[in-house]
Amino acid sequence: MSFDTILETIKKILDIAIVWLLIYTLLKNIKNNVKLSLLFKGILFIIIIKVIADWLGLVTVGLLLEYVIEWGPLALIIIFQPEIRSILEQIGKTQLLGRHKVLTVDEREKLVYEIISAVDSMRKSKIGALIVIERDVSLIDYINKATNLYAEISSELLVSIFFPNNPLHDGGVIIQGDKISCAGAVFPTSNSLKINKRLGTRHRAALGITEETDALAIVVSEETGRVSIAIKGELFYNLTIDDARILLIDELRPKQDEFEDEFNEEEDL
Repeated sequence: MSFDTILETIKKILDIAIVWLLIYTLLKNIKNNVKLSLLFKGILFIIIIKVIADWLGLVTVGLLLEYVIEWGPLALIIIFQPEIRSILEQIGKTQLLGRHKVLTVDEREKLVYEIISAVDSMRKSKIGALIVIERDVSLIDYINKATNLYAEISSELLVSIFFPNNPLHDGGVIIQGDKISCAGAVFPTSNSLKINKRLGTRHRAALGITEETDALAIVVSEETGRVSIAIKGELFYNLTIDDARILLIDELRPKQDEFEDEFNEEEDL
């Protein structure tokens, strides 16, 4: 095999790898953005209907869908300009090799223990709280506008941050890895019409940040003491402490562990 042939093969492999990486990153960020995920499903639905219409010979339906497909991209760019800008920002912020630090089992257990202990204490005292855990998508923009701490995580520190009359208690806490990165963070609030009107700003902020990123947000209501967790724009409301602990452990597991569990289940079958 000549040198030119080897070089050409390497170029083709590199070309395919770059395209695969771009598609993977795009789909991953669409998955992490609830609005764009729904948009993607809508486009896929229209394409499927168009194929069925052509197969069945539905001329009128096919013609209408042709106009939609022809002019749709321009309309989508105009209508969903904020969401498209958001996904481009997410691609820029996403850490290609995953989180900045992969926690060991002991570190992950300590993280969950300290958070759950603080949440349990605050719910009993009806202290409002918003704790956001960074995952693959960076939250550096929110961290830069907040009060930097970079402190070892502890339930006592979390409770003291959210204690009434503390200057930082109105904002949210951001956790990176096993450290409390900052306090007093302000997040975008969700405009979803599905949100219960009785839910306050903390719940809307939790949904807002999980709609725009892949972060995980824990909320303690200061009115009722109820615990909620927001994931991917979905709110798991009024959880027991045990339910919250199980959900946190499951969500914070490394993706490799999830893959191994699925593989083991398939082997058992």
